Amino acid sequence: MYSQDSISGHRRGRPEPTAEMLSGLACLICGTDYRNAPDPEAVVVSHRDGKQLLACHGTCARMACGSVNGLDEAPLPLTERVRGHRPGGS
Repeated sequence: MYSQDSISGHRRGRPEPTAEMLSGLACLICGTDYRNAPDPEAVVVSHRDGKQLLACHGTCARMACGSVNGLDEAPLPLTERVRGHRPGGS
C-alpha cells in the first residue's frame, strides 16, 4: 500500500484540476473520464467552489482524501454533472 509520505508527495506534485475534474466528470487523480467509463464507481473526495470533486473508489480516493471510500456523501448523478459543466473553465 502507499505510505503517507508517498500520498502527501503526490498531492503536492499534482497539477491544477481540469475543468472536467472540477465538474465531477473526471477522476481528480487518474483523470478517468466518467462519461466514457463503463459503470465507474466514483466517490466524493472534496469540494471546490460549491462543486463535488470525485475520484475513483479505492487508491485514487485514498490519494485524494485519505479514505478509500471518500467522504460519506453520494455524488450527483452524471447527467446533472454534465449539465453543469462549462467547457474551458468553471
